[in-house]
Amino acid sequence: MNGRLAFETGRPGRWVVADLQPHVAIMFKRLFPRVEQAKTELTLVDNDEIRADLEWFTSRYPLKTEHAGLLAEGRERIERQRADRERILLPDWEPTDLIGFRSGMKPYRYQAQAAQIAVNNGGLLLGDDVGLGKTITTFATAVFGAPLPMAIVVQPHLADQWKKRAEEFTHMRVHIINGRAPYNLPEADLYIFRYSNIAGWVDVFAQGVFKSVVWDEIQELRHGAATAKGAASLTLRDNARFRLGLTATPIYNFGDEMHAVADFIRPGLLGDIYEFRREWCSWGKAVKDPDALGAYLRSTGYFLRRREDDKAVDAALPPPNVLDYPVAFDQQDVEREEEIIKSLAMTVLKGAFTEAGAAARQLDLRMRQLTGIGKARSVAAYVKMLLRDSERVLLTGWHREVYSIWQKALSEFNPVLFTGTESTAGKKRSMDAFTNGDSRVMMISLRSGAGLDGLQHHCNDIVFGELDWSPQVHHQLIGRLRRPGQKRQVNAYYLHADGGSDPVLMEMLGMKADQSRGINDPGMAMVARHSDDSRIKKLAEYIMKGEVAHA
Repeated sequence: MNGRLAFETGRPGRWVVADLQPHVAIMFKRLFPRVEQAKTELTLVDNDEIRADLEWFTSRYPLKTEHAGLLAEGRERIERQRADRERILLPDWEPTDLIGFRSGMKPYRYQAQAAQIAVNNGGLLLGDDVGLGKTITTFATAVFGAPLPMAIVVQPHLADQWKKRAEEFTHMRVHIINGRAPYNLPEADLYIFRYSNIAGWVDVFAQGVFKSVVWDEIQELRHGAATAKGAASLTLRDNARFRLGLTATPIYNFGDEMHAVADFIRPGLLGDIYEFRREWCSWGKAVKDPDALGAYLRSTGYFLRRREDDKAVDAALPPPNVLDYPVAFDQQDVEREEEIIKSLAMTVLKGAFTEAGAAARQLDLRMRQLTGIGKARSVAAYVKMLLRDSERVLLTGWHREVYSIWQKALSEFNPVLFTGTESTAGKKRSMDAFTNGDSRVMMISLRSGAGLDGLQHHCNDIVFGELDWSPQVHHQLIGRLRRPGQKRQVNAYYLHADGGSDPVLMEMLGMKADQSRGINDPGMAMVARHSDDSRIKKLAEYIMKGEVAHA
């Protein structure tokens, strides 16, 4: 024999390989780069993909083991799930039972396909593009056999929207969880939690009350158990038989976030975090080959993503018209704090670990705030120009000081706020004012619009007045307008200054976009963005000539 192979039970289980012959150890480490290369006793977190690979390896290099049956079980499951998946994804597949949906309401075929695959797997990370109806797919999983009751975790402002959609499409009973303190729950099929209140229900989750769990915008859990909502979600995960994650943007920053997200759907799918970094990351958090990781995730059957131009979706929309415009920047605001900023920058570069981390956060906050303030008046002037030709404009920002400048400069358009500060009721009032025409400008926080629906019927212009470090945040916000129901092409205006933090942000956004693209759409070249500035140039010429009357 060439060595020993043993299985250790636990959560998760592990495979232990020891006493390998030198030439066999070399081949093993080449096939399994996730193991620690310097060790002689090698461990691997258990999953079906590892079992199948180990079975193949032992056929070439026999190892002494009492667990050949477990290896075969894993390989057989993979083969069975792959065959089922290929059958379901055929263009002529139809669901056999839609009992549970209201008359005249049913999922599209591509939504039903995702739901059936998820139920067969016992879990799925669904990465469909923004606006393709992941909410309806969730209801289909419940109809197709995901065990009930089901806990659905959503962002705070979306709870009512989810309840409304569930009652519109299905006959299921729905209850929205009120508050963090547990209480006697009424009978229901779907229980809607907010990310902000799940931490208070951990003891209830541990009792296994909820047989299925769905996380909407699961990128909220990209930090794993390091947050209260992440720790609570781990308890939910471990006590549920079915797990579904929904997001068009699983990666906000670097590719290692995918490990945390995938682990909520299927523990051990990508090994533990150390295995993942050894196998997939080139340095720190960056995935060295996003395309390879994306292809691997698809091959497991636990990640499914369809684009809006996918043949199965048949719901293509015109590509967004993306335009970059430089705007004037008030350097005086930065110069007044130049010494403080230089001091922080020096600490970031040369300070001790703890000091450098704190200084980096302060530097980021100050520079982005000053950048937003420095270009705020120019951004407001640009929005005014757009409103001569547009009915409404969605304006993105981040800092309260910047919002205040915009509110004053755009007061004639009765601007409203949709940010992290407003209550759920306040957000609804802002949404109502914007959609009924009382307000022509809605200022939305860069990270407050996930899952928001309905804007596409009233607006097709979005202005990024402040920028985020993550390109996927921008993509999410464009997707609030560019979704089924939108009758016009969506125009996205990136307004950036040549001072402050904008030059660095614009550069970083390019790298982070490639991390996300490779994992989401492996093998697909970066899509050339559509950019047509003829409309805005024509509008500017008219304004210079004084030929456009105020709307």
